[in-house]
Amino acid sequence: MNDVQYLTQEGMVEMEARLKYLTQQKRMEVAERLRQALAEGGDLSENAEYEDAKNEQAFVEGEIQRLETIITSAEIIETTTGRRISRTWCCNYRHRKRQQRKRSLPLVGSAEANPREGKISVESPLGRHCWAQKSAKM
Repeated sequence: MNDVQYLTQEGMVEMEARLKYLTQQKRMEVAERLRQALAEGGDLSENAEYEDAKNEQAFVEGEIQRLETIITSAEIIETTTGRRISRTWCCNYRHRKRQQRKRSLPLVGSAEANPREGKISVESPLGRHCWAQKSAKM
């Protein structure tokens, strides 16, 4: 996954905070659960607590690896200047059927896209369309 990951400054801070939490706190909690499960003894193949802790460890390590990859390949995009959203990283549209007023949605990287919050991924069909239009105008 060597592709550039577009992140806002806020998204980068959130991902770094999550990575710090996972590496410094959650990893230790899972290791303690594993130690306790091993201390209980018995056959490890029949120890449900040990199996659950191993699955959680695999999830945490996978999430750490995913976040590290995103952070190392991240390119920070500026989405806000004061209170206004930068036109470069914004998608303007009008719904054809509803004839609503023109709306403006921020374009963000796929790692922090959230349509419920109005954050559209640059890699989504709508995001690619808007980005192509921006590139043509530049």
